[in-house]
Amino acid sequence: MGGALTLTVSALVYPSMLGLTTVSTSSDRLIANTQWGPFTESDRAFVVAVRAAGLWEHPVGLIGLEKGQSKAVRTASEHLVDGHAALDETCRKIAPMLNVVLPNVASPQQEGFVTTLKTSQGKQFDIDFANILRMTHGSIFNTVAKVRSTTKNSLVRALADQANDTVLDHITVMENTGLVDFDTTLFNQTKPPTLPKSDMTPPVPAAGQPLVVLPPPPNATSTPADLGPAMNGTAANGG
Repeated sequence: MGGALTLTVSALVYPSMLGLTTVSTSSDRLIANTQWGPFTESDRAFVVAVRAAGLWEHPVGLIGLEKGQSKAVRTASEHLVDGHAALDETCRKIAPMLNVVLPNVASPQQEGFVTTLKTSQGKQFDIDFANILRMTHGSIFNTVAKVRSTTKNSLVRALADQANDTVLDHITVMENTGLVDFDTTLFNQTKPPTLPKSDMTPPVPAAGQPLVVLPPPPNATSTPADLGPAMNGTAANGG
């Protein structure tokens, strides 16, 4: 795939994992004891990170449906729109229950990915699309697992369960394009972070601003998390 791909992935994609650093390294400081279990700084950062991911990946999926050159890229685009619409609905359900303020715009870095893919054309679009999204999903996959294994909050566990399934599906469809450069992907996933935190933090919306809703496709197959079990006392206590 040549030097152009290496430059794109190294310069634009790798820093995406920095946006997850807040989730994986933030303090476990307790924010609140809720009826669904203790809610920590890491839990809140995870809910915000899932929301922010959808705010750029859902639009990128729509772009891929229009610009994708191969059937595999268009299929991957369908999965992005479908999966992130369902994840976003879960985020919007649990956020007010946990007193989390959700962003309406992705981070500057994530918005940069959208701009890159808007300007990329032809076969290069397919290559950039598959590698940027395989990198970002590969980075967050480990974070989802860590949150799922450590959170004591049943609502966050429900979101992490859904995110795990969604991210794995998106990793798979990106790999199915046959365009992923695994050497570059794995190298960049272990490279030390370099971007400032401000580039990876989605802005707080203005007070009273309505939440942006990510609409599902007409033929949606993904569904939001079933919060019923998570909302009962047993689940909240880790049962």
